[in-house]
Amino acid sequence: MHPDPEPGRDAAARRERFAAAAREKRPDLTLLCLLLAAEADPGLDEPALDAAQIELDRLAGLLPYQPAGGPRAWARNVAELLGHRCGFHGLPADYQRLESSLLHEVLRRRRGLPILLSVVWTEVARRAGAPVYGVALPGHYVVGFGDPYGAHVLVDPFDGGRILTDEDAGLLVAGATGEPLTPQMLAPADPLETVLRVLNNIRAWAAARPERSDVRLWAIELSLLLPSHPARLRHEHAKVLVERGDFVRGAAELEEYATVVEAVDPAAAETVRRQAAAARAMLN
Repeated sequence: MHPDPEPGRDAAARRERFAAAAREKRPDLTLLCLLLAAEADPGLDEPALDAAQIELDRLAGLLPYQPAGGPRAWARNVAELLGHRCGFHGLPADYQRLESSLLHEVLRRRRGLPILLSVVWTEVARRAGAPVYGVALPGHYVVGFGDPYGAHVLVDPFDGGRILTDEDAGLLVAGATGEPLTPQMLAPADPLETVLRVLNNIRAWAAARPERSDVRLWAIELSLLLPSHPARLRHEHAKVLVERGDFVRGAAELEEYATVVEAVDPAAAETVRRQAAAARAMLN
């Protein structure tokens, strides 16, 4: 095999594909999570992407079709398959591993963060015809079966698919935020919000490890490709560029961000402009 004469070509094409997938009328959560994972693992080529999709299809084929018993039966059957027979679950140590946020690694290791395990749960169950959806509780993503505004059951894939009572869900929220559970928190999660939350987890993982600023940078850059993202990410992107020694691009982005925020916060804009000046001074 000959080396790629343009090593950045595949990465650029992958990002274009990610941006296009994020703008689809019905974004494909599996594809977005896999394209995201390919940033961390360049070996995740097209055959490997297909293999991950095939594994989700295979798992879905092991579920009984339309079980009697409604949402609780679906929850029980998916938990039996994924949580017990296949051993998908999470442990506190998984929060320390980047692989816990990469879908293909979660499928391989059968371990991951709550949100990635929930992606596996929802994508397998959806393929089998289940009325399933993700639930982005603050601090702990879970899965719902049934009608989110009527009869439904919540499960925690991180705990092997344990069925959650309303009190259990409230304790998860209180533990993460100190606030009570509200009905709005139980609404189905939007796929793009889920992807942004995965990227936020990766950014937080990398921010705690200054030597992995490369990971933090690509997580921010993918977030910026989503149709909707927090404006402050542009400021963070500029600061990471400066930290990595890209002073020219970092300073230019800081100045652009200062122009954006000036109308609402002149003092903040002035602070950002001083940061841009300091970055440019590093070139001297």
